[in-house]
Amino acid sequence: MMSSDKARFLAEFGDDYGYPKGPKSIDQIRDTEFKRLNGTVYLDHAGATLYSELQMEAVFRDLTSNLYGNPHSRSDSSMATANIIGECRQKVLDYFNASAKEYKCIFTSGATAALKLVGETFPWSSQSCLTYTMDNHNSVIGLREYALNHDASVSAIELEETVDHALPSKNRPSIKISQHPLLGRKGTKLWEKDFTGNAFHLFAFPSECNFSGAKFSLDLVRTVKEQSEGNFGDLPFRKGRWFVLIDAAKGCTTDPPDLSKFPADFVVMSFYKLFGYPTGLGALLVRSEATKLMKKTYFSGGTVAASIADMDYVKYRDTAEELFEDGTASFLSIVSIRHGFNLLNTLTVSAISRHIASLAMYLRRTLLGLKHETGARACVLYGGSSVSSKMGSIISFNLKRSDGSWIGYHEVEKLASLSGIQLRTGCFCNPGACARYLGLSHLELLSNNEAGHVCWDDNDIINGKPTGAVRVSFGYMSTFEDAKTFVDFIVNSFVSIPSLGRHGERLEKCSRSVVGIGDGCTDTELQLRFITVYPIKSCAGFSVDHWPLSDTGLLYDREWLLKSHGGEILTQKKVPDLSLIKTYIDLNSGVLMVESPRCSGKLKINLESEYCPHQRETMDLNAQRFDVDSCTEDIDGWFSKAIAQPCMLLRCSSSKYCLNNMGSARVCRDVESSLSFVNEAQFLLISEASLSDLNTRSYKWKGTTSSFSNKIPSQPCYIWREAI
Repeated sequence: MMSSDKARFLAEFGDDYGYPKGPKSIDQIRDTEFKRLNGTVYLDHAGATLYSELQMEAVFRDLTSNLYGNPHSRSDSSMATANIIGECRQKVLDYFNASAKEYKCIFTSGATAALKLVGETFPWSSQSCLTYTMDNHNSVIGLREYALNHDASVSAIELEETVDHALPSKNRPSIKISQHPLLGRKGTKLWEKDFTGNAFHLFAFPSECNFSGAKFSLDLVRTVKEQSEGNFGDLPFRKGRWFVLIDAAKGCTTDPPDLSKFPADFVVMSFYKLFGYPTGLGALLVRSEATKLMKKTYFSGGTVAASIADMDYVKYRDTAEELFEDGTASFLSIVSIRHGFNLLNTLTVSAISRHIASLAMYLRRTLLGLKHETGARACVLYGGSSVSSKMGSIISFNLKRSDGSWIGYHEVEKLASLSGIQLRTGCFCNPGACARYLGLSHLELLSNNEAGHVCWDDNDIINGKPTGAVRVSFGYMSTFEDAKTFVDFIVNSFVSIPSLGRHGERLEKCSRSVVGIGDGCTDTELQLRFITVYPIKSCAGFSVDHWPLSDTGLLYDREWLLKSHGGEILTQKKVPDLSLIKTYIDLNSGVLMVESPRCSGKLKINLESEYCPHQRETMDLNAQRFDVDSCTEDIDGWFSKAIAQPCMLLRCSSSKYCLNNMGSARVCRDVESSLSFVNEAQFLLISEASLSDLNTRSYKWKGTTSSFSNKIPSQPCYIWREAI
């Protein structure tokens, strides 16, 4: 029986969702072509969409039934391969509605390689200017290295579409440009340049922002090429001949640029973004006129008509495809794209676009409407409103708690993974859009980097501000059930709703030096089952009924760790034998006792005397700076034997700092107390109800509360309503 939520969705989007006029419904597609998705919600199609099982069966039949030879040979099989590659080029051109007379399709290893090819061959000069929008992928921004190395100028701009109501409706949209400071290599006098009409310039923009999903108007192509003063105002590099590059890697999945209407000079794309397979293959579409200006330096097999080994002589091939495809093309991958295009043509790009748009609009609207019981919004979306018609398949956002503090994207990603939901977090290699939407200044970006934050890491909140976002994206095989499951996950995990089991804040208000079983604030139902303390990070802990508190959390908790002689912090993921090391602290005698099956007898470490403060050093871990003390050689030798590799035991002396851009220390993550060697927080409270729910979701793993590096298992409590 259909749920009421889906009935309401279909009432609004039923004409667009699920391919109602196609050969198969979306449910049939999922049942027959994506059986491997059973139990998994895949929402990272902007990263890589999924290949169809029927598509791969067709590829397999093709490769096992036909003989494909190197297209640089002249045998029958090689000639047949070359002909099929020619057919594949035409399929790519057809997808972008590009004339084979006006455009050339050059196969590359992906969109990034296509961009690199443009950077290497573009006719840069000291009079040139590379201009790109801020919402560009790093692979586009990287073009500036070629420009700057030729003493060219680089300008990053932001675009805003405006409407002049005094003009006829068809002429109303215009573009407002905000320019960032002009860039140049040290010593280049940018403002003394005389930009002549003979210079070649390059303007680059994405058809769809891979951070926010915002779509750019393809009218930019003609706007830039025409270079009217009304569009570009007083920019000093207005003169000259402009070429336009479109990064269509993301946008072409639902809205490929129509090159008959928007004649860009360069378009880059990757095939795995379209239909999942093959990876490692992309294309650069180039206007025939532009290929005549591209400067080839390196030559290789297949790109030359003749060369002499001991003489400075080389004659290049005539056609652009032969000239710029170095070495043997990935011909087996190229012939495989036919089956991907057959799949897209069966559904039609317009139907795919409408299907995905219905899911994206539903999810944006739903996330925007989420509120905590206090009335505070739970979700901040980036890039546009739910009713925007200029948004693609991406929904990028961050979550807030009811008190207005941010929830780190890494926390969302971890819980999503446990719930069988695959998504992406971070800045998605789009630093300009990330900084703009998150409101991060240059100083903050530099400070975060100096503090240890790098792309793809877990440092999601620094100084109270997000360093990235959560991104979900839909593909042609996505379903309403995928979107609804994700909404339910967000609501159940992160949105506070009225309930009787929310006792976390009461626990925080307790002012105690010791916490123990039976303790609690006035009139609370929360009961502690036991407390687990882990003195040495990644080693086994011990359970107690009560334990002293300190400014780092539980006294002595994760106050030690093991480090290799090469400087690597040792964890159970890297050294599973750490789990065999058992620990216990006797507070009365002031001794940490450690035992291992590899060592005879227990190791006793005096909590006050058996370390060497004169060997104190600093260490950075999890974007925190720690002062650490070394232990004696005998202790290091015992642990080296216990894990069968040389290591040293370090003790945390103090920490609550991270590095800023000046190399000095300052408080990180808005914590008022110090941290020991914990990953994220001093305490982890988990209820038996939450553990039971986690076991239900994690079909490959069944855990107990002792499986966690946590502190305070408790009962009773509503699932996922614990507070730290």
